[in-house]
Amino acid sequence: MTTNARQAAASPPSTTGMRTFVIIWLGQVVSLVGTAMGQFALTIWVWQETGQATSLALMGFFTFAPTIILSPLAGALVDRLDRKLVMMLSDLGAGVASIGIVLLLTSDALVLWHLYALAVWTSAFAAFQFPAYSAAISTMLNKTQYARASGMLSIAEFGSGIAAPVLAGGLLAVVGIRGVLLVDIVTFIIALLTLAAVHIPNPLPSEHKPLSFQQDVTFGFHYIFEHKPLFAVQLVFFGVNLLSSFSFFMVPALVLAKTNSNELVLASVQFAMGLGGLAGGVLLAWWGGPKTKIHGVLTSMAIYAVFGSVLMGVSRQPSLWMVAGFAIMATISVMNGSNQALWQSKVPLHLQGRVFAARRLIAQLSGPPAIVAAGLLADNVFEPVMQPGGALANQLSWLTGVGPGAGIALMCVIAGVLQFIIIMIAYNTPRVTQVEILLPDHDVTT
Repeated sequence: MTTNARQAAASPPSTTGMRTFVIIWLGQVVSLVGTAMGQFALTIWVWQETGQATSLALMGFFTFAPTIILSPLAGALVDRLDRKLVMMLSDLGAGVASIGIVLLLTSDALVLWHLYALAVWTSAFAAFQFPAYSAAISTMLNKTQYARASGMLSIAEFGSGIAAPVLAGGLLAVVGIRGVLLVDIVTFIIALLTLAAVHIPNPLPSEHKPLSFQQDVTFGFHYIFEHKPLFAVQLVFFGVNLLSSFSFFMVPALVLAKTNSNELVLASVQFAMGLGGLAGGVLLAWWGGPKTKIHGVLTSMAIYAVFGSVLMGVSRQPSLWMVAGFAIMATISVMNGSNQALWQSKVPLHLQGRVFAARRLIAQLSGPPAIVAAGLLADNVFEPVMQPGGALANQLSWLTGVGPGAGIALMCVIAGVLQFIIIMIAYNTPRVTQVEILLPDHDVTT
């Protein structure tokens, strides 16, 4: 049997697949709202306890790093195991972490390192969620639906960003952090029930000789390195993600520092970010993205750099932070959706778990150390030099202002300028801009 025939046999009719996808999607909408509520409440708790950008950065690091480190292992297992089971275990692991935090709060024993440890636990399970979910979508849907599915996922992810700050802000005053986290636990249960109720097809095994587990772990890297245009695209993401750690992950610290820990302003900015992500997701789900997906990727990156990172840094009013936050997440929705559709169409179904896991590691490897570096630089370098009388305060006060948060704002501006330079280089690199011409779709190969 040819690869085409085998993939066709493994793929259900698109109507059935879309119905299954929608059921899973609805469960994820509920779960993501609960998760975002819990994250908002814990962000406020950490800032109130420490008042340091480094503490928030470390939360980002421990939430992010294990996912990246474990991605190759997760990819190998996803291609060997039932993908539905992997997705359920990933949700279950995150729910257990929320239960642990509730128990610590109930006993009045919660301290900062507990959150770091539980973030590592949650991140380890999350490493399996992305390759399993991405690969499962590819087996449920045909390639004409990939971008729209990514748009719907953006609607779920960023729609939760709209509801969560409002709901969490209201619930915090009534039931406290413990109550918010209990809601989070209930939403995890709902997500598990929706997964249990549906059938998720797995691809038929390859006709090629099975690899050892060790070979499977490294297979995704070899695949990407051998397909040079895909590798070039990942290098662009590597650079942009590195610089994003000095802007995107600093937004809560920037807003809280400049507003004297005003929870309402932070909730408003995060609401705008969620609205932007939702708008981008709706646009992508309706439109399907540009025909040439790499243009959707690079154009979105450029808009993000200018209207996200730079505008976020130079703005001094909550209304402009909200505009910048909207721009950040709207462009991320289109960028990630276009990129996801590109990879889903190029990589054979039975390889996607391993390749997508390696892809994630290459693109985001720079993130965890950069997040920590961003927090340390903010507290120890950029913030001090932008305080009244600081080394750069007089020269750059016109750009970001002076005082609390001005140093973090300067970091955002610098990151945005450097991101834009990387994107312009990518636009002048044929291996990147012609990736869809240089590599055939997987369903036209044998």
